[in-house]
Parts: sequence; structure tokens; C-alpha cells
Amino acid sequence: MTPRRISRDQVLDVTWELATRKGLQAVTMRAVAQELDVNPMTLYRHVGDKQGLLDGLVERLLLEIEVPGPGLDWRGQLRLLAHSMRATARRHPDLFLLLFQRPAVTPEAVGPRNAVYGALRAAGLQEERIPRAERLLSTFMLGFAASEAGGRFRDGDPDEDMAYAERLVVRLLAAV
Repeated sequence: MTPRRISRDQVLDVTWELATRKGLQAVTMRAVAQELDVNPMTLYRHVGDKQGLLDGLVERLLLEIEVPGPGLDWRGQLRLLAHSMRATARRHPDLFLLLFQRPAVTPEAVGPRNAVYGALRAAGLQEERIPRAERLLSTFMLGFAASEAGGRFRDGDPDEDMAYAERLVVRLLAAV
């Protein structure tokens, strides 16, 4: 009997489904292999180890965030990213928290970060300040999205709060 052929995408599809259905604690090499009906050692060729499975989940989350195309000014780019992050957090509130625990390490996962870099450049921020500003701004946007998805804004209007935050960000960037 020939071993079953699988792909990295299949491994990540099953990992995503398992994490969505049973939670992150259920994601193990053994559990994913069992779902795919393969030997756990087979997975190592596609994702490395359990950390690779988690990196794949981060990648999948970040790929859901719409990256602005050409034609938007930097404010519109950041607004679109924030809106898309919020939508992704609402769709996957439990998995979304993984973005606070793991960096984006796969080449496919860097789209949102690169988009923030581009928006900050377009806003006129000095190149040496962009990495730090991106970390702070992305952390704010991710935190806002996670807080909203977790129900923190039940007594308020998250859209109004986001509009207020946008005005503050514009002022901060203008001051720099």
C-alpha cells in the first residue's frame, strides 16, 4: 500500500478546522495526522513541527485581512486594514488571539504588515521610525479588533471609538 500524499494546504486546512471545532489546545501533530489518516511523521515534511502548525494558523488569519490596493491614500489604507482586522476577529474570536502570541513568520503572512509600512511611508514617516510605528499601530488595531470581538464594547459604539482612534492616529503621525 502506497502512503497517502498530502500537501501543506491540506495540513493547514485540517489544522484550521480542528482549531475552530475543538480549540487551539486540540491542535497537535498527532491529532492533525489522525484527521488526515496519515502517520504523524508525514506532517514534518510540510510544516516542520507543532510550531509550524501554529505559524500556519497565523498565516491563514493574516491572509483573511484585506490588503489595500493602489488608489487609496494612507488614511484609507489604514482604515481598510483596521476594518478588515475587525471583521476577521469577529469571524474567529478565539483563533484571532493567536496573533498576539506568535509573530508572522511565513512569507505569505506579511501582507498586512507590509501594507502598514506602505501607509506609514505614504504618510511621510521617516524610514527609520516605520518599524516601531508599525508595531505600535498594528498592536493597537489587533487589540481593538480582539476587544470588540470579545464583547468589550457592548455598552458603546465601536465604530465611533474607531473613528476617534483614527483622528488620534492622524494627529500623531502629523506631529511626527
